[in-house]
Amino acid sequence: MKIYGRDVSDMNIHEINKLFRQYDESHKWPVCNQFNATDRAIGRLRRNVLPHVGPTGGIEYACMLDEEISQIVNTII
Repeated sequence: MKIYGRDVSDMNIHEINKLFRQYDESHKWPVCNQFNATDRAIGRLRRNVLPHVGPTGGIEYACMLDEEISQIVNTII
């Protein structure tokens, strides 16, 4: 699976976070002028998901991160 033109299949969590941050533009439009959606999503996954799913990386983590970013952006009023 490719995200931002890079294959994430063999990437670890750190590499995927770095990739998402590299292409992140949410700092230009902070949600409610309060936070960056990508950093918020990474933090949520670290606290709420990763402790319960064990080691993960690659496609699974990239999909979780992408979904969490979408949830944050689409549920803020």
